[in-house]
Amino acid sequence: MAKDSTRDNESNGCTLPPSHPLPPANLERYSPDRDPHSERDVADYVESEAGDEVVQNVEKVKQEIVLGEVYQIWDVVTDKDRYWVIDKATNLYSQRHFPSLDYTLSFHIGLMMRIQSRSDRLNTREPSPFDEVFRRLEQAQNRHDGAVEAEDYQAVGMQLRECLISLIGALRRRVPLEASIERPQDANFLAWSALLMDRLCHGGHNKELRRHLKNISKETWQLVNWLTHDRGANKTGSMIALHDCDTIIGHCVHILQRERTDNTDECPRCRSRNIRTHFDMSIGPDGDYYVSCGSCDYDTRPRKKRGRGQ
Repeated sequence: MAKDSTRDNESNGCTLPPSHPLPPANLERYSPDRDPHSERDVADYVESEAGDEVVQNVEKVKQEIVLGEVYQIWDVVTDKDRYWVIDKATNLYSQRHFPSLDYTLSFHIGLMMRIQSRSDRLNTREPSPFDEVFRRLEQAQNRHDGAVEAEDYQAVGMQLRECLISLIGALRRRVPLEASIERPQDANFLAWSALLMDRLCHGGHNKELRRHLKNISKETWQLVNWLTHDRGANKTGSMIALHDCDTIIGHCVHILQRERTDNTDECPRCRSRNIRTHFDMSIGPDGDYYVSCGSCDYDTRPRKKRGRGQ
């Protein structure tokens, strides 16, 4: 009678993989610790980067802290390939070319450090309601990098002006205002920024923050307009205007996220402070933020209404 090689291997402490592995789409049933919101973020990212590939399974395999930064590593299976996905300036790596996880993490950290050393601009590759704003800021930076004459630096000012107006547009679409409030003209950056900061940073405990954001918005707008009309515009003025615009955009992104997540500091269900912010393009007409708890299944993502018979 033929020997059962599988049984012999098991008795020797060596277990062979099954000859018929589970389909990737069914693997999630057998993982006790799932994080569906973070998994959805990772899946959306991979499908946006990998083109026509469809994600079949997402699994968090490791978390490592390097120089105070937390890196989360995900194993992602699609219908055509398998990837490592590493966050902190999220990137994906095909496991065909990067079979070693430790090597991939080291490569990713080195790559991100090189990128950050070239520029301290906001870097986002994930879906965001500020995509147009970031695009205009990058265009202004590229124009600055190639500028020679004064009119080239003036053109940087013009692009930064349009960038700030786009910022106001992104905020206006997501900050509800009472019907009784008089709306300024669309291009009136100063009036809109003051109005929106009053709404986003209301209350006595936000007095200093509100004052600071209004002041920096006003000064940045004045600087950009000065650069646009200065016949002696130069590299120094252009660079400072770029940095100021970058700063006010970053402030607005953080303030809006705080407001849209109802200032959630802890989970109302389990009181954990492991609160994460997500952006989902399928919410509303052009996407929106929601929060989830990493310690329980609480989240604020809108639920689809069920129709009759469902």
